[in-house]
Amino acid sequence: MARTTVEDLFIHELSDIYSAEKQITKALPRMARASTNPLLAEAFKSHLEETQGQIERIDQIVELTGLKLKRMKCVATEGLVEEGKELLEEIEKGEVLDAGLIAACQKIEHYEIASYGSLVSMAKSLGLTEAAELLAATLAEEKGADEKLSAIAEQGGNQAATLEKKKK
Repeated sequence: MARTTVEDLFIHELSDIYSAEKQITKALPRMARASTNPLLAEAFKSHLEETQGQIERIDQIVELTGLKLKRMKCVATEGLVEEGKELLEEIEKGEVLDAGLIAACQKIEHYEIASYGSLVSMAKSLGLTEAAELLAATLAEEKGADEKLSAIAEQGGNQAATLEKKKK
């Protein structure tokens, strides 16, 4: 489908982030299991619940607007998830892996923040007020998840990884 209108672009971007959220729901449990930092594992589990709610919001938007999502795969998220899988394969469990998982998850969060920010703007320009509000709620959650990950990193996750490296 050609993206010749803002509505076409909105449908494409909404379809893309829907795919991204679905992929993330599969990645977060693996990340939680791999983490040795209890705060980080809990953050991943908590964000999984949020992500499921975000998928429900997209379903709500589709129902509200009558728009039809395209079946597609978000290749950006697919690549970011693959990077996370590589960490799990290459780094043994511990503080260094936890620091890597924080970085991997923040990359995904930043992609989502950019996507939802754009979607909010497009929804507003299309006069989709309720959709814009739902998307803005998700945007706020994504920003909160990013802030939580930064706080965990600053509270010791990354410092512990640095100390572990110095010991070796």
